[in-house]
Amino acid sequence: MFFNHPVSDLVSRIKNGYMAKKATISSPISNLRENILTILKEEGYILNYSRIKEGKVERFDIHLKYHYSAPVVSEISVVSKPGKRVYRSADKIPLVKNGLGMVVISTSQGVIADHDARTKKLGGEILLKIF
Repeated sequence: MFFNHPVSDLVSRIKNGYMAKKATISSPISNLRENILTILKEEGYILNYSRIKEGKVERFDIHLKYHYSAPVVSEISVVSKPGKRVYRSADKIPLVKNGLGMVVISTSQGVIADHDARTKKLGGEILLKIF
């Protein structure tokens, strides 16, 4: 399968999985997706993810998180798109819902959460925002 933008594909899969009340969704393997999923797991937006290999095909199984049958993620969207990249310095990283949400940023030191980027004084490309 060919995807133009792996971040948009991952966000769409997560959003559709929550809307369909799925417990587990799958996504193709890539390092960028794995870094984003690690951050989402550490911040408590998903339960877990695992690498599954069936024959020659590898994929991620992402276990979505619910709280009293309501999705933990109420909003998730892509900020930087292939046609319009969005870059911010460390002091201009936006707050999502007054700090209740989170922004995932691709920096020179890898993909990190917004609070880590602010403490390390790192700017970069804003990949997605989640609340």
